[in-house]
Amino acid sequence: MDFNLFMYCTVGRRAELEQGMAGRRPELYRRMLDEIAEYVGFADQAGYAGFGHPEHHLQIEGFEIANDPMLMAMWLGRHSKRLRVITCGFVTTTHNPLRAAEQIATIDHMLDGRFGVGFVRGYQARWVDNFRIRSDLAAVGPWNKDSADDDLNREFFAEFVDIALTALREETFSYKGKFWSFPPEGFVNPHTHTVYTDYGAGVAADMRVSEIGIAPRPLQYPHPPLYGGFTASMRTARFWARYAGKPIVLAGDLEFCQALWKIYRETALCHGHDIRPGEECGWGGLMVCAPTDAEAQEWMQDVLWFWNQWSMQFGQGLPKLLVGSPDTISAEIEAASKAVPFRECFLLIPQGIHDREKIMTSLELFANKVMPRFR
Repeated sequence: MDFNLFMYCTVGRRAELEQGMAGRRPELYRRMLDEIAEYVGFADQAGYAGFGHPEHHLQIEGFEIANDPMLMAMWLGRHSKRLRVITCGFVTTTHNPLRAAEQIATIDHMLDGRFGVGFVRGYQARWVDNFRIRSDLAAVGPWNKDSADDDLNREFFAEFVDIALTALREETFSYKGKFWSFPPEGFVNPHTHTVYTDYGAGVAADMRVSEIGIAPRPLQYPHPPLYGGFTASMRTARFWARYAGKPIVLAGDLEFCQALWKIYRETALCHGHDIRPGEECGWGGLMVCAPTDAEAQEWMQDVLWFWNQWSMQFGQGLPKLLVGSPDTISAEIEAASKAVPFRECFLLIPQGIHDREKIMTSLELFANKVMPRFR
């Protein structure tokens, strides 16, 4: 079993966040980067398989100051040699799919084929509405579930993913959808350029552009591994099964997981993907590992404060809690692995809200006393 770490990019401890405007304090951001570098370096040497992060902007409060996904991916890559860097993921309503594909292919080379990527729909309205690529797109959450805004966002998301993956796979291509047309219909380059016709493809002698392509193509073929960020519905599982993307499920309801795994396998097969048992989805939870259960529960108090202050108000309930001693956490993972097969386990860690000593203790205990049981 492979164990991947995931962080929110929290800039400070509880007391620092409570002071307000923590995201604007350079000394806190610099400390966060240094601590992340240490965690990544340790994880790289201790046998963890990957390290993931999201995309979020305008985070003046500092609770989730992830910013540009490629810059953070490069920071993780700079401080590791073998870890997979998992950007999960590009918030599609705020990107051009062609440019996103080009960035994904480029960083896959820069990380020597250690990149994994996800695409997500966007739920934090404050920044999404300031960064969105179209004025009719809205962030989505419990407040507008199954509304016209939700439907439009989902439709845009599906087209975005299809375009990005087509660009990553194909030498050249054209695409005409509801939201995007590549190349623009009827586009003619405004001047003659013989390199296009002599050494490329998709451009005719009269400079009419019929197809375009990104460069470079990804190092991994046909593209980096795909992840569906924190999947909580059968609809999302079906969507990723079309592309053999791996949903990340942080759920303690194992009956729900069994149903989702089954739906995923069946849908993937319908789209020509014969998924091996254990490769359907990644499973996991929020991890705090301490020498004893009592200490872990004590450490968890600031994490619960963070979750109630931040995530809960976006409509996110607590994920599966992997909180306790190595024996307690091992038993939880073993029970889950007996209910549903999974080869990748994702561990959301309270980076930032916990100080360096607690995070390092947790990572070391898990690496030394939990991971060997699942090798």
